[in-house]
Amino acid sequence: LEKLQHPLIVEETLNRREKTKQRYESDVMPNIQNFQWKDGSNSAAATLDHLQWAVWLITSRVLTVQTTDTKPANRLMIPLLDMCNHDRHSQHVLTGRAIPGARLKVLAGCNVKAGEQILISYGGGLEGNDRFIQDYGFLDVYGKDEGKVAFEFVGASLVGSSTGGFGKRPSAASGVGGRRMSKVDRERTLEALGRTSLEEDEEELKQLSEKEGESDNCDLMQVKEALEFRIGVKKA
Repeated sequence: LEKLQHPLIVEETLNRREKTKQRYESDVMPNIQNFQWKDGSNSAAATLDHLQWAVWLITSRVLTVQTTDTKPANRLMIPLLDMCNHDRHSQHVLTGRAIPGARLKVLAGCNVKAGEQILISYGGGLEGNDRFIQDYGFLDVYGKDEGKVAFEFVGASLVGSSTGGFGKRPSAASGVGGRRMSKVDRERTLEALGRTSLEEDEEELKQLSEKEGESDNCDLMQVKEALEFRIGVKKA
């Protein structure tokens, strides 16, 4: 986590982890006989790791939907729609989420061939890689711009010119949504990013990439992704 050099992501992650632990202790443990983890023909009591996995899975799949004018938006699992993967440059558009009572649709922006995957742009194309790595566990580094736009959203929030990323969405770190990242949060994030230079990060990433072919170590892959994140932010 610290390798990301982004205090808000670290704090929100730790906050989610603590809340998940509290729910496990208050809801699962007292009724552990009713919470079984099944793997094929085998089953065992659900552990905290199982609940953390389930929370991550739901967080990465839910859609925020406005159902009425008077109630806050809901975060819902919606069959089929929540299976759509991300492409910032997809011509297909998910509509109806922000209009109370509207019907959710994916409008095709081009002809779709039989068997072709339907991709949509997560966050309406307005999310940066700070939220992508936080909520989905990946970096938006694909497509014709190789993730440049997704990093520019993060960079803009750090100089106070954007409400995207952690300045837009409610989070444990930022407190409330719909505002720019506070000056204090910007300063401490920039301070964290300044602990290493871009050149140092690129050299460390080069060394890790050379080791990657020698091992399937999950920790090594996560460090590599953290380095790619902070390199992209610094370039932006």
